Amino acid sequence: MTVTGILLAAGSGSRFGGAKLLHRLRDGTPIGVASLRNLRKALPDVIAVVRAGDDELSNLLESEGIVVKDCEDAYLGMAHSLVCAIRASMSASAWVIALGDMPYVAPATISTVARHVAQPGGIVVPAYRGKRGHPVGFGSSFRAELLGLEGDEGARSVVERHAQTVETIDCDDPGILRDIDTPGDAL
Repeated sequence: MTVTGILLAAGSGSRFGGAKLLHRLRDGTPIGVASLRNLRKALPDVIAVVRAGDDELSNLLESEGIVVKDCEDAYLGMAHSLVCAIRASMSASAWVIALGDMPYVAPATISTVARHVAQPGGIVVPAYRGKRGHPVGFGSSFRAELLGLEGDEGARSVVERHAQTVETIDCDDPGILRDIDTPGDAL
């Protein structure tokens, strides 16, 4: 069974002021690279999706030894980036979808989501103190629904449609809730 990690890194970072995933954390690592490294520690098969023309980010992520896909229509919203990633990994048995602006998710949490989604093939969501976060795992039975997504909502609508079957995994990882929207969030 192949569980593919997907790093969604095609957003414009407009609330951040642009180039968010290139912004460096305190240790000097760019946000997008830190998020990717955590995903890679948990999963050997990882692809990233970037906006077409975002060469600096693309080159940084490729230098980490992964496949990077340019998404021509990323400007239409997160769902288009996700569809691009699913198309690039059609043979996967499941996907763990991580966000490029969430560099504080522990690799152990990602591994747990991957392990659980590999078993039932459903939808797996981590939770910290009762609040759901990221990354989210999807079994291949959701491929068609994921490929049909549009707009800027990502896969939230798929999770909501199947709420009764979502497996929530409690974890002690506040990083699943910590995304970076402004430069102050990166501190």
